[in-house]
Amino acid sequence: MIGKEYYAVVAGMGIVTYIPRLVPVYFMSGKKLPGWFIEWLDLIPAAVLSALLLPELFTTGVPRIFTLFSPETIAAVPTFLVAVKTKSLGVTVITGMGIYWFLDIIVK
Repeated sequence: MIGKEYYAVVAGMGIVTYIPRLVPVYFMSGKKLPGWFIEWLDLIPAAVLSALLLPELFTTGVPRIFTLFSPETIAAVPTFLVAVKTKSLGVTVITGMGIYWFLDIIVK
């Protein structure tokens, strides 16, 4: 049987997850944000994506070692070009997976 501590932990996690989302909405709703701030907020998705992708593309191993010509990096270049040209997520994913699969076969 699940104890009271379990329910307290789950409730605490819910509160800790919900409050950081509620506070900005509560205090900022109905307020006009400056244009520079909105432009800055628009950059956040690109910054997060870069922070997630670049270490995976250009480093390997533990500790992380810089590698320029890994299969991931080589596959990323044409995949990026296909993404820019087609603007289709499906075509981009299929292209990236196909190129990476092909490079994986050649390298091994």
